[in-house]
Order: sequence, then C-alpha cells, then structure tokens
Amino acid sequence: MTGCSRAGQTKPVLTLGQVVKAALPDFTQNHRLPVHHWKVLRALAACHTEALGGHQYRCTHCGGEHFAPNSCGNRHCPSCQKLESARWLEKQIEHLLPVPYFHVVFTLPHDLNLLIQHNQERLYGLLFSSASATLMNFGRSNLKATLGITAVLHTWSQTLLDHYHLHCVVTGGGLSMDGKSWVWRNPQWLFPVRALSTVFRAKFRDGLQQLFADKQLQFPASQAGHSDPTVFARWLQKICRLKWVVYAKAPFAGPEAVLAYLCRYTHRVAISNQRLESLDLEKGTVAFAYKDYAQESQIRSMTLPLEEFLRRFCLHILPPRFVKIRYYGLLANRHRATRVAQARALLADSPWAVDQQALKERIKKAQAPELVCPHCGRPTLVLVKVIDRPTAKPPTLDSS
Repeated sequence: MTGCSRAGQTKPVLTLGQVVKAALPDFTQNHRLPVHHWKVLRALAACHTEALGGHQYRCTHCGGEHFAPNSCGNRHCPSCQKLESARWLEKQIEHLLPVPYFHVVFTLPHDLNLLIQHNQERLYGLLFSSASATLMNFGRSNLKATLGITAVLHTWSQTLLDHYHLHCVVTGGGLSMDGKSWVWRNPQWLFPVRALSTVFRAKFRDGLQQLFADKQLQFPASQAGHSDPTVFARWLQKICRLKWVVYAKAPFAGPEAVLAYLCRYTHRVAISNQRLESLDLEKGTVAFAYKDYAQESQIRSMTLPLEEFLRRFCLHILPPRFVKIRYYGLLANRHRATRVAQARALLADSPWAVDQQALKERIKKAQAPELVCPHCGRPTLVLVKVIDRPTAKPPTLDSS
C-alpha cells in the first residue's frame, strides 16, 4: 500500500466495539445471558472489521489504497447510530409544527431497578403508557386539546448503571377536541410538575398491580418473597410514598432547537465512542469520561474492569424488536398525517414558522459523511472492489 506524508497523523478513536471484543473472552466464561444479548455483543465486536466485509478504494491523487469495513448496523452500536439518527431526523421534519416545544422527563425510583431488570419489556411498556397517558390527560383537562408527544426511552446513568427514565418532547399546545382550532400554551410553562408526578406515580402503580394480579411479573431470587400478595402490596406502598421525579426542562428555543435535541437523544446508546478514554489490555480495564451531576456536571473519569464494564453495558440491551421511540396524540401513527396537516393549516400565521426545505438541506450537509483519502485527505477515492464477509462462520459464544 502506498501513501503520502499525511498518513497516520490522526489518533485513532477507541470504539465500543474494540472494548467489547477485548472483554468477551473472559465474559463468556463467567456470565449467563439471553441469546439476544450474545448476538448484540458479537455484532458490536465485529463492527467495522474485516469480519463483515467491506469496500476497497484507491486514491486517484496519491495512489494509496483504503479498505473501508462494513458496519454492523446494530441499534446498540454508537458507531452505526449517527447515520440512522440523520435518516430518522429527516422524516421528523415532516411532522414538525410551528409552535414552542417542552421537554419533560419521567424517572422511575431506583427501588424498582431490580424488578425492571427481570421484566424489561413489560415495565418499559408500562413506563411509556403511564407517562404518555399522564401528559395526554393534562392536555385534555387543562387545555381541552390533544397534544403531540415524542417519547424516547433511556435506561442508563452516566456511569452505565440502571437509571430508567423517559424523555418526552411535547408541543406547546394542541389541537382542540373538535379539531377546529389550535389551543396555545404559555410558551414558558407547561403543567405543574408535582401534579404530573402524582398522576404518573398512580398510573404506574395501577399498571404494576394489574401485572401482578395477572401473574405477569417475574421476581429475582433476592425478591422471591414479593410474589406473596401481602408482601408485594406492602413493598409497592413503600415505593409510592417516595417522591417520583418528573422534571420539566426549560422550553426549546423554537422548532429547530427541537430537531437539534432529537438528533442528540433519540439514537443515543448507553455510552458513545467519544466518552471512551483508554483500554488497558494488560490490566484488563477500560476508562471512560462521565458527568458527575452531584458536582455541577463536572467531567470525571472512571476506570472499570472489562468484565464489569460489559456487565453494566448489558443492562441496557433492549428486548428484541422493542420500540424505544414512540409517538402519541397528534403524532400517533394512526391519522398522523391528517392531524399534522390540520394543525399546520390552523397555525399558518404562527410566529414560529418552519422552513422545512432549509432544514432538510442543513441536515444533509451536516450529516453526509465525506469520502476522503486517509493518506492525502483529498476526496479522490474510487471504488475498486466490494469484499464480502468471510464464508467461515465465527466461533459460537456459549450462551448457557
């Protein structure tokens, strides 16, 4: 392979796939995981490696050759989610309304963490339904209108521990119940968070009680006694005495700010490549950066054994086919196009006008990856050959 003097000047970025690949040999010997989890970990370890094949390029300027390995495309891979986020974002422009938007976060108490770990799909779903129903009820009772809600599930803290919360982007107002007018909300204030918290807690509690009554909950060994109705009722009552956190952030500075936020949050995974600092194969550790919210969001560094790092990451692997971005009210999939068009017609004179075409062009320009030669930095690569992945099957990881 030939190249010029600019080759190798940039420091390679440590990726989650590299960390997973280094951690897997020991991890497979000491942990039992669902088959789905092993598939995710194998995909991440193979991402952007020759194991998935790729494309061979040649530079017409310096003559250097460059192999670009294929990506895994897994939704838990930070390397793959940037492009997916851009594609998703383009579609959201079609549903953007010329109104202020609010950001509301619903957080579950940590006392529920262990139960959620053993009932992920059901309790994630209950979090979605409880939070969305709370907001929709407030919209109907306070505004006599239907809100538009985009909800995104996050399950992690900055240190990769379990922290279950739902980010909701809510329209500042809604379509009147008869569909003939747009009901505005004060652009600086949505609903009282204490009232939202009380209703959200009650809805989640009722849903949890129903799942218990239907024998749909699985309890970990350490909470086996909770399967007794009296013990469960006492435990749930104790949790519901706590204050459940509902946090309303400052409203977005217009529809464009909503898109910028969604771009960052919707396809985020438990940890990004940018937060990974170093991988020490001799010591078997990985260091990463995190925000310490207890200390005014100071950036700190944490070093974990590879096995513990991967254990924490696995807490945030979603159930197969689980939908982590959901839409409600005006934006619900059913009749969404009709309702959005109806709202736009009523908002024709809104001061929060949206230039959809300009936004689309800006997103494409910002997100389109530039294909440049890694040796000379010029956009002069031409495709030479498509290389398929090796035919030999990779070694099977023990999922027992």
